[in-house]
Amino acid sequence: MKKFVDTNIFLRYLTKDDPSKYANCKDIFRMAMEGKIALATSGMVIAELIWTLLSYYKVPKADVVGMVSIIVNTENLYIPDKDIIADALVLYGRRNIDYIDAYNAVCMKHYDYNEIYSYDRDFDSVEGIKREEP
Repeated sequence: MKKFVDTNIFLRYLTKDDPSKYANCKDIFRMAMEGKIALATSGMVIAELIWTLLSYYKVPKADVVGMVSIIVNTENLYIPDKDIIADALVLYGRRNIDYIDAYNAVCMKHYDYNEIYSYDRDFDSVEGIKREEP
């Protein structure tokens, strides 16, 4: 059985803000780790999860990185570009950079791009990337 996991399922699990829903979500992830079901999600879900934890739940950045890293490393959870997302979380956690910019920087390096047109100075802090303003 294969199922896609939406952002709110991860949020219920991570925030435990609804005990009943938390328990149900925990069961889903337990079944996945036991190999009883296969789960998938997307990079957009991960980005929305980070944004929601930071903006709505006011979770500190370091805690968000830890929480989302656990999700990304969940066994039997397929995420396209999982390696890029994991590396982006590391960069995001270590630098004063937005998650999306960290993702894009890691993606650039993965695909051998080292220059970017951007007005966003976040890229100036990433080693190996040269930012140019048009």
